[in-house]
Amino acid sequence: MIPDPRSGRWLRAFALLAFIATVILACADKRAGAPKGTRRIVTIGGPITETVYALGGGADVVATDTSSIYPAATATLPKVGYQRLLSAEGVLSQRPDLVIASDDAGPPAVLQQIRTAGIAVEIMPPARTIDEAAARVLAVGKAIDRPAQQLADHVQTSAKAAKPSTKGTRFMLVYARGGGTMMVAGADTPAAAMVELAGGVNAFTAFPGFKTLSPEAMIAAAPEVIVIPTRGLESMGGAAGLLASPGVAETPAGKARRIIAIDDLLLLGFGPRLALGIEELAAQL
Repeated sequence: MIPDPRSGRWLRAFALLAFIATVILACADKRAGAPKGTRRIVTIGGPITETVYALGGGADVVATDTSSIYPAATATLPKVGYQRLLSAEGVLSQRPDLVIASDDAGPPAVLQQIRTAGIAVEIMPPARTIDEAAARVLAVGKAIDRPAQQLADHVQTSAKAAKPSTKGTRFMLVYARGGGTMMVAGADTPAAAMVELAGGVNAFTAFPGFKTLSPEAMIAAAPEVIVIPTRGLESMGGAAGLLASPGVAETPAGKARRIIAIDDLLLLGFGPRLALGIEELAAQL
């Protein structure tokens, strides 16, 4: 039955039809892929965000996680939480078309909630070597539909050309977020791999990943230098706070106050500035 144009029912029916048409067109546009410059991307993980910007996709980024601190433009964007402790509501509130995340983003249930809401979620591969860093650049480029081969080649060639320290200094890499949370990097961690590329020798290889150590174990390993992300050192109250942690002051590094603080993303990221990170570490080692 056609609504009577002389009544308000006709106007309400027309408005409903217009709304349905708008939804259909929006869904069709999403399936076809929105034009560049109109996408809404949420990036999770500092190296992922940095790579998206390095590939020219920064204008499409509408929000990031709290580990995304470079480039400076990210400071003005909304934050959706820490990469490993995301909430579906925080991400979905940004109305993204795409969520592109590091391999350790989570929890998995939250990522599944975002997918269930109809949002594309792309998880990038890990990077612990120069070749893996270049491969991740290509993966990010594919996810955001931007050319990435030139940047990937640059990351690979410049990092391999960086000259490491020849001293073979034994290091202890500390990850800390406040005085009560301090862990040491063992084998198979990107952070330790980064210092090894710079010519350092990890004093703690008997365990994988990060671990909280006893003062005795720390002293027995006899690290000659302590390497720590800049923000981690700040969270401990600087060098004095780090040296006040049990066992640290009794190591050779602690006694000599040999502490190297490196920008978090340069040290932990294996991102587009990989060569710069290697060179900075090598110079200080």
